[in-house]
Amino acid sequence: MLGKTLKSALLLLLLLLAAVAVAANTIPAGTKVTVRIDSQINSGSAKTGQAFHGNLAHALVANGKTIAHAGASVQGKVTYVKSSGRLHAPGELTIRLTSIEIQGKQVAITTSASRVKGKSHTKSNVTKIGGGAAAGAVIGGLLGGGKGALIGTAAGAGAGTGVAAATGKEEAVIHAESALSFTTTTTATVK
Repeated sequence: MLGKTLKSALLLLLLLLAAVAVAANTIPAGTKVTVRIDSQINSGSAKTGQAFHGNLAHALVANGKTIAHAGASVQGKVTYVKSSGRLHAPGELTIRLTSIEIQGKQVAITTSASRVKGKSHTKSNVTKIGGGAAAGAVIGGLLGGGKGALIGTAAGAGAGTGVAAATGKEEAVIHAESALSFTTTTTATVK
């Protein structure tokens, strides 16, 4: 009877040790991963599916154990790109991590997305178009009185719109060395 109990206890201990070993070699879903991007990504030139590289900004710790140290290599990809319009719709970028180097091996991971949007066009366009209209009104008023001011306002607004269209792209940019945080969405096994 004692032999059977001892065997059961040993089996239970082995199963417990195996479970601890598996838990120590996993990156659970919900783990925060902060990285620094190596080079700039711009919505004006990036392509969906384009790869990017970075490094862990902080050690990756899971289940109380350091899985990867700060500086470990990470890979990711651009999952969405929209280039900026000239007068509206700023550029947009979405990126995700795809792997982390752990003990010399690339370990596949799935993460939440990091989204970046370019600045709004509204304030810049209002300034350019409104400034053009005001300048046109002043010049038209000086040259042709009230009627000239009205014509100058329309002409100036048109010129301001042209300037806004020529200079108005607001691309989304992730600068080199930017620190971005992601969260793992599935459990990854470190083999």
